[in-house]
Amino acid sequence: MYPTPMNRCSLPPWAIASRHYNLQPKSLELQGVSHSSRLLFDRLDRLDDPEARGIQFHDFMDVQFQLHQWEREEKLSSRKSIKNSYLRFLRGWLFDSNSPEGAVLKGWAESRLGLPPTFHHMPIKDIDSEAYYQYAVDRMKGSARTNAIFQQLDLLYVYVQYELARRFPGETHWKLYRGIYDFEEHQVLEKLEKNRVLLRLNCLNSFTDDFERAWEFGSRVLETSMPLTKIFFMGGLLPKSLFKGEGEVIVIGGEFEVKVLTGG
Repeated sequence: MYPTPMNRCSLPPWAIASRHYNLQPKSLELQGVSHSSRLLFDRLDRLDDPEARGIQFHDFMDVQFQLHQWEREEKLSSRKSIKNSYLRFLRGWLFDSNSPEGAVLKGWAESRLGLPPTFHHMPIKDIDSEAYYQYAVDRMKGSARTNAIFQQLDLLYVYVQYELARRFPGETHWKLYRGIYDFEEHQVLEKLEKNRVLLRLNCLNSFTDDFERAWEFGSRVLETSMPLTKIFFMGGLLPKSLFKGEGEVIVIGGEFEVKVLTGG
């Protein structure tokens, strides 16, 4: 699967997916999100405590998308729709990135950034394949009972970028790790050196900033320099009372130069 010709972002899909972007990243502006949520970020600017900012963000989401009103709905389907907030999808991804919740997150990357998934239960070669159809079914199942979930995820990404800039000013890249058993989920585009390759990563991927923890998920570990602009979500940016997943980093994919580390 290659990037689509259109997206809702300040850079075209082919640029976001390229290896050159990852070396010299620029901010990714989602259409209209910063302008429409200016009130939130004005409030965050006045808060010095990161945890207070996290609570303020969630409270804003609660009101903006009426997530707090689910108990007032008479119909069960309506109650489920409003109750299914962005947190449900993050937790679903944490449990299984190939779940319906995972398909919805991948759908966000496809819709907003123009990066279609390359794997969901199985490799996806093109939009006419059976694999893409199964992904689309999961995406529809996952988003069927939600209240503007893509808009919620838009705001989540913008908040994460805001927090990273506040907490780590001047930093552009982090060294992140991903444990794997094989390359089924990732297409090897080029062998660069003995233990370095150019990979096409899925539109969204789980990484960690903990080298030792990465070994819990595979017999090999991918190490890469990740642009902070490609961090869609990071567990430590929300209060633990809302999300327990510290060390989990969900990143936007594309072409990455990675070092492949093996045990022994």
